[in-house]
Amino acid sequence: MAKAQSSNPVRFGPPRDVEEGQWFAGHRQLHAAGVHRRSGQGISGTAHEGVDSIVLSGGYIDDKYGEREIIYTGEGGRDRDTGRLYADQTLSSPGNAGLLLNEGLGHPVRVVRGLKIQGKKRVRATGGYEYCGLFRVAEHWTTVGKEGFRICQFRLLKLDPGETAQPHPVTPGQGEDTTTEEQLRRIVAYERLIRDSKVARKVKEIYDNTCQICNCRLVVSPGGEAYSEAAHIHALGRPHDGPDELWNVLCLCANCHALFDRGALQLSDEFDVFDGLNQRFVGALNLAKEHHIKVACVRQHRARWADRFVG
Repeated sequence: MAKAQSSNPVRFGPPRDVEEGQWFAGHRQLHAAGVHRRSGQGISGTAHEGVDSIVLSGGYIDDKYGEREIIYTGEGGRDRDTGRLYADQTLSSPGNAGLLLNEGLGHPVRVVRGLKIQGKKRVRATGGYEYCGLFRVAEHWTTVGKEGFRICQFRLLKLDPGETAQPHPVTPGQGEDTTTEEQLRRIVAYERLIRDSKVARKVKEIYDNTCQICNCRLVVSPGGEAYSEAAHIHALGRPHDGPDELWNVLCLCANCHALFDRGALQLSDEFDVFDGLNQRFVGALNLAKEHHIKVACVRQHRARWADRFVG
């Protein structure tokens, strides 16, 4: 059966008869000019085709907008009424997966910037929109954002006139010939499985799946099988680039892991646990003799939240 054609097909490249810096009153005008085809949405594209344009409207506080470099937070997890995040973002979300495809295949992205961004809850561009030209997706990462939820971020770099974005591998080497699309599908699974590494299994074995903070052991089967999670102190991946080493990993329950990843639980240099919200002492971290955590990782974790919580 033939695939149905979209009424708004993805079209990469510069819009016809539109100059860089050109002003538009709103989304309707952007759509009519072929600059941004998804009216009212920040990302125009699909997971299987890629993203042809994005609109920067100040919806995420972790975004950074420069003339030639943009740190762009992907889609998902945001309440449309309050404008705040309420859930983690995932790379499998259609817009985020589409941006991954751009990175891998070298598709350019048209960037539109909202002007005079206003609003405390649902922000909007009150001064219209400016077409900023073509950018390439240089790299991506996932991290915990300022609102305490995991976000997907993309680094976009400006393309000069006549410059072409080049394909870029986005997954660990597989040692085999494969299409870029297949590699991109694998990256989502890789992001989900990264915490099941050899190091993660080792730290769970040391503590018999018992949380190092609350000493809870979650038994999940009649046979006594327990569940725990490996938490990296110095976070993995961009922009943190922490190591996947035993001295940078804790064995935690799901609750303590979520609190630790978001800075609501932190460690002192003496490996005491304290509440990151009010600095109150929680207890001493359970440490096995064979588990030697590096203080530098603990300090890096605290530094991530120095501006957010009372220090």
